[in-house]
Amino acid sequence: MIQRIQTIYLLIVALIAGILPFWINLWSDVEGNEIFARNDVFISGAFYISAVLAIVTIVLFKNRKNQFVLNRLNMILNIFLLGFFVYRSQNLSGEISVSEKGIGMLIPIISIVFLVLANRAIKKDEDLVKSVDRLR
Repeated sequence: MIQRIQTIYLLIVALIAGILPFWINLWSDVEGNEIFARNDVFISGAFYISAVLAIVTIVLFKNRKNQFVLNRLNMILNIFLLGFFVYRSQNLSGEISVSEKGIGMLIPIISIVFLVLANRAIKKDEDLVKSVDRLR
């Protein structure tokens, strides 16, 4: 059923990961140049993969177990991305001139929160279907 709440959560993740990092700066370097996701192939690729995984998860609405697994995979990807941002922010702060961290570094955290909410809704649906099957 595509009209479930997890579809909305996954659509939010797809929009956040697919569009937002390319408009909001991730950090600013010493010279004041704003670094966006499109400036680094690894970061932009990770955000695109996260958005595609969220869309694929929406399409697999008939198989809740695969949805659950793909959400977990997407969470792991966002945790690696968050770890990369933390590593990068620790390297940025050791300069003579203070670099600014952008709000874009919080995008993986927001995505993880919505993915956890989607997994809870998927689990709730799966439990409901199992309880109905027991009654038959």
